[in-house]
Amino acid sequence: MIKTLQCPSCGAPLEYDEAGERETMRCHFCNSTVLLPARPRPQVQQQNIRVSSGRPRLGTAGSPKTVIIVLAVVLFIGGGVLIGVINAISRAVNGVPRTVAGANTRTTLNPPGTSRPPEPKPFFGGEGVGAGRFKDARSIAVDAQGHIYVGEYSGARIQVFDQDGKFVTQWTADPKMPLRGLTADRRGNVYVVQKGEINKYEGATGRPLGKVGADGGGYDDVFALPDGGLVAFARRPYDNLLRLDASGQVRQVIEKAVSGQTDRSELEIRVAADGTGNIYALGGFNDAVFKFSPDGRFQTRFGGDGDEPGLFRAPGAIAVDNQGRVYVADFKGVQVFDPNGRYLKVIGVKGAASGLVFNDKNELLVVARTAVWKFNVDD
Repeated sequence: MIKTLQCPSCGAPLEYDEAGERETMRCHFCNSTVLLPARPRPQVQQQNIRVSSGRPRLGTAGSPKTVIIVLAVVLFIGGGVLIGVINAISRAVNGVPRTVAGANTRTTLNPPGTSRPPEPKPFFGGEGVGAGRFKDARSIAVDAQGHIYVGEYSGARIQVFDQDGKFVTQWTADPKMPLRGLTADRRGNVYVVQKGEINKYEGATGRPLGKVGADGGGYDDVFALPDGGLVAFARRPYDNLLRLDASGQVRQVIEKAVSGQTDRSELEIRVAADGTGNIYALGGFNDAVFKFSPDGRFQTRFGGDGDEPGLFRAPGAIAVDNQGRVYVADFKGVQVFDPNGRYLKVIGVKGAASGLVFNDKNELLVVARTAVWKFNVDD
């Protein structure tokens, strides 16, 4: 009759023939040697013997040899039961199988217990509407003093933090219009893009300082240059890149910056520049980065639509560090490229990375809707 028992080492079900002669069997799952339960054996007929000295001969029932065999079997059975109990206790305590040396044809040891690493914490922020909290923050900027400006897409609330992420103050641009772009120059002036215009504010107080750029340009993003000038993207009449001087006057226009390279219209461009004046335009419709020299000549493009490393899915922000490396935020996190567009790595970010900026320490600040994260990219 076929019966089933549980392996004392791994708990796997084992089938055996109760009428069989085997005392042990091998577990096919953990390779342990398992002692089968005691079961009735056919009795061996005793041979008629002739006693000459009053003591039984060796090999008969009650002889010293038989007693030794019986004791050995009892010890073997008792040892197997003890080992099974030890293994069961070990599984209950540690949650993993553990075998004892001598009970297995191979001895296995548990890997050392590992605990889950703690959840990373943001630099500052959290979901909410109170001071220092965000509902839909998509823009971030930093000035030369390390003040951090975080803008909400809806309501245009702009919160100001010190370089350690401590809340300082807040003010509001136009609360009726979505906040499309945000940047800060080294003097602490903040430029906000709303309803196709670039408006300048005093960063510490939110005091309006007037409009910059051409009227009716259809501006959608802006980036402050180290010399006090600006780079901006204008939707009208084409997807143009403009360079403005410190007074806000247009000094250079790169017409059809993206559509002129791809023959595909582009209405969603995020802009950045490096310290030498190269301009980078991230085309959201083309899923690619377009690089231009300081004099406006097209140099290269990289990226494309896809899930592989170096390709983009809904890219939303771009920044350049002090080594000329290019950072692009999309659903994968923040992908990093060398100045020529060669993919280097990806930085994982919890949440949807929506805005990127570097401070003077070459630390990357990432705003992800409800929190701001900070990364040391030189590690």
